[in-house]
Amino acid sequence: MLGEYRIVGRRASEIAASVERAVGAGDLEPGQLLPPMRELATELGVNPNTVAAAYRTLRERGVIETAGRRGSRIRPRPASTARGSIRVDAPPGVRDLGDGNPDVSLLPPLDAALTAAARRHAKEPGLYGHEPLDAEFVRLARAAMDTDGIPAGPLAATSGSLDAIERVLAAHLRAGDAVAVEDPGWGSLLDLVSALGLKVLPVALDDDGPLPEEVERALSAGARALVVTDRAQNPTGAALSRRRADELRTVLARSPGTLLIEDDHGYAIVDQPLHPLAGVTDHWAYVRSTAKAYGPDLRVAVLTGDDVTVDRVLGRLGLGPGWVSRLLQHTVAHLWASDAVDPVAVARAYGGRRDALIDALARRGVQARGRSGMNVWVSVPDETGAVTRLLHAGWAVAPGARFRLSSPPGVRLTVSGLRQADIEPLAEAVASAVGPMPARSYG
Repeated sequence: MLGEYRIVGRRASEIAASVERAVGAGDLEPGQLLPPMRELATELGVNPNTVAAAYRTLRERGVIETAGRRGSRIRPRPASTARGSIRVDAPPGVRDLGDGNPDVSLLPPLDAALTAAARRHAKEPGLYGHEPLDAEFVRLARAAMDTDGIPAGPLAATSGSLDAIERVLAAHLRAGDAVAVEDPGWGSLLDLVSALGLKVLPVALDDDGPLPEEVERALSAGARALVVTDRAQNPTGAALSRRRADELRTVLARSPGTLLIEDDHGYAIVDQPLHPLAGVTDHWAYVRSTAKAYGPDLRVAVLTGDDVTVDRVLGRLGLGPGWVSRLLQHTVAHLWASDAVDPVAVARAYGGRRDALIDALARRGVQARGRSGMNVWVSVPDETGAVTRLLHAGWAVAPGARFRLSSPPGVRLTVSGLRQADIEPLAEAVASAVGPMPARSYG
């Protein structure tokens, strides 16, 4: 079963460490079956409960997965294997279209906002025991959500979208539970779900968001949670249309026990209206990040949801970091109040580059998608070959393997750094690298 490798240890922590060492060294490979708990307990001379505790630890760390009577196996993608490492570094002279960063020229200067936060701090420094949320931050965040039709709920501040999503998943799910996620989807989210010991169920999508029949299939297969990107979906640029949102609400209404998480990281950089799903299920969370509009280093996101979900997130925050820096909250509140970013102008800038590239590719017979945000997804017949040929032509793009589970091959191009003069040469290089393809859906 394990070949020549022998698991060792007398305590649960030692047994778990023995398995993790073997995985890291390559002695235990993805998909390899572990011994039944009682069998291993007999071999090691320990109580079966000790082995059960070790296996539980390994599941929680994302090292193994358990499929009932079929036993426990090494995960196909251990938590230590980050999708972010599947990238192409741009050597000198090569344009980097794979990093996913916003256009720095569209980010607001932070001088005035940081100065205002520092002055506020000088008058009233943040101390232990103070409220974790800044009142102005809460007022402005809630007002914007009210405008967008987000149901009323308590608020929390987190260190970015992924931090919020992790805390919400951990508040409700346990190792082995299944989570439905978009495919292709955000690579960091796919890694996170695996790292939490959760099972990923892929959901295909088109330009209007997750396909209702795919969501229904995932829920029928046991998914306890669904993560949806409202706008600027990474990597495809999909945005929930009103009709698609209505269809998904109908599906979710039949499974009210589903934990729904909505990621609106595209807030303030897109011109598509928001069609939230929040409130259909018993437990839900809506996350709005500042990273794309104000810069990735401003690590603040605002989270709202049902009372139980937000209360659990706040409780766990209190036992860890305590709160997101009120200095950063003051800074974000100042940016919001001063209208530091013109969403229409930013959306027009990204949209102009995105649409121009998609049109140029279409004229060359290449299928591409990008309804919103800063990314364009190009379907390819051979991912590795396309990435390599584009690199030789002077363009570094993100391999689709970073984002895919079972969806067809593709590459992601971030348009943030493109100029108008780049569009035609880039489209020509992409067409030469991938060739024309028949139309197909993402899933």
